Amino acid sequence: MARQENTKREQKEQPKSDLMEKVLFINRCSKTVKGGRKMSFSALILVGDGKGKVGYGFAKANELTEAIRKGGELARKNMQTITMEGTSIPHDMSVKWDGASVYMRPAPQGTGIIAGSKVRSVLQFAGIKDVMAKSLGSSNPINQVRATFKALEGLQTRENVLNQRKGA
Repeated sequence: MARQENTKREQKEQPKSDLMEKVLFINRCSKTVKGGRKMSFSALILVGDGKGKVGYGFAKANELTEAIRKGGELARKNMQTITMEGTSIPHDMSVKWDGASVYMRPAPQGTGIIAGSKVRSVLQFAGIKDVMAKSLGSSNPINQVRATFKALEGLQTRENVLNQRKGA
């Protein structure tokens, strides 16, 4: 009887979610101090449900597992809903963040995701299946992810754009 209660408690503590989590980038940093080198870590984590919601988190800690955990929590907090049209994006989008530029273009159904590694991961976790993207400039993963999120944030539906044009 006691064992069943313990397992029920454990199941309640672990949140059941259909979110996917991926470590995009880990950076190890060392600081030279009197006693030797002191290591610290930073982690870029991506979380998404594959149905239009995606988020990222960037965290630093002295332990790698702690940095990954903190990044995952931040990613879940900062999730955004993405505007999609079918399996693609509604229109072309070009965005620059620091040195990283990202250009995205809708693609016909069945094309797949044609993009670089970091941008591809973000689009997959968002649930976008058909898109062509190009990452230009900086190869810094954090800036690439931030530029991609800025581009996805700026997407609007056709109805939204038409309503704005009528009002102007």
